[in-house]
Amino acid sequence: MMRTTDLKATLGTRSAISVRRKLGRFLLVGGFCTLLQYILLTAMVEGFAWSATPASTIGYIVSASVNYLLNYCFTFESSARHARSLPRFGVITGFGLVLNGAVTYVGTTVFGAHYLVAQAAATCVTLLWNFFANLRWTF
Repeated sequence: MMRTTDLKATLGTRSAISVRRKLGRFLLVGGFCTLLQYILLTAMVEGFAWSATPASTIGYIVSASVNYLLNYCFTFESSARHARSLPRFGVITGFGLVLNGAVTYVGTTVFGAHYLVAQAAATCVTLLWNFFANLRWTF
């Protein structure tokens, strides 16, 4: 893990503070959207007897829509045109969706993990991908 002094040296003091603030907001928004995804996932698996991978995929798509709006307005306070940022967000989310589905599938099918454990692993993987890709390219 990069130390604060290393981050400051790499990005400059002002940039390091900005990245930390954005990461904090990203985690807050992400926590809310992750909760939304888990609620949808659990409802579809437990309530409608869906398998975990398609339920997780639908939950991811719905939460990603909310995530875009909150990250655009709150996390990154973007002034970029939606015509530019939304397609970029879509590409990053698409890769995140593939990562999410793959980790969930491998976790439940190959390793026999409970679907919520597999989803937790998928959440960790996609969180890192989404933050840094959106920070660098989307907003």
